Amino acid sequence: MINVTDLYIYPIKSLQGLEVEKCEVLERGFKYDRRWMIIDVENKHVTQRTHPHLSQISISLTENSILASHSDHGSIKIPMVLSAGKEEQVTVWNDEVNALIAEEDINQWISSIVGMPCRLVFMPENHERRVNPERAKNQENVSFADGYPYLIISEASLEDLNSRMESPLPMNRFRPNIVVNGVEPYGEDLWKDMKIGDVSFYGTHPCKRCVFTTIDQDTGHKGVEPLKTLATYRREGSEVIFGLNALASSQGLIKVGDEIVID
Repeated sequence: MINVTDLYIYPIKSLQGLEVEKCEVLERGFKYDRRWMIIDVENKHVTQRTHPHLSQISISLTENSILASHSDHGSIKIPMVLSAGKEEQVTVWNDEVNALIAEEDINQWISSIVGMPCRLVFMPENHERRVNPERAKNQENVSFADGYPYLIISEASLEDLNSRMESPLPMNRFRPNIVVNGVEPYGEDLWKDMKIGDVSFYGTHPCKRCVFTTIDQDTGHKGVEPLKTLATYRREGSEVIFGLNALASSQGLIKVGDEIVID
């Protein structure tokens, strides 16, 4: 039997994630997942790829707020949802999308940590950012995630990778949304139609991995693993792959322990 063992959301793109017991599945990703993003003065996204110390901002949720905290900069409350405010066009990778700008005190707090002028922006549910049409099933939208709403990784895949390295890595290096057990290493690569609990998903393709995975989420230190090891046996052309990108074919609630049925 294949089961869900862990669920994660990342309320602010490129900051620390949250492990949760259950999640509401929406078209563009789990509810509250990567609806916020940091942008620079050119309105382009800012991530750990260029600013690995963003990994040191922790996240917790209150009843209606996100509490972002840093050991040297204290904490600040950010609305879970922004329904009004100044709207501007922002860029995430090759996509341009309209987003709402956070209050100035929040932007100043983020800027002080990043080390340059930045702003935090929110994507309302009625704003569109389409998934790559070559991979989409029904013109799905995605949040500020890199390209797809969901990332699925099996515990066995990580165990196999760690068996090939000198020092094992935790799952948080790979930023999954759904972690599963009961499958052979990399078996998730081949999943297409699947049901998790009562919710249907569709696997699009294995996820191409980048330098983000080389950043220790506890310290912010950037190294060479796991890309160095993955490149020896998990190549797809010039890219290395790990985990499965997926779309939601329906909506609903999934939780840790749910069975996964592959069609």
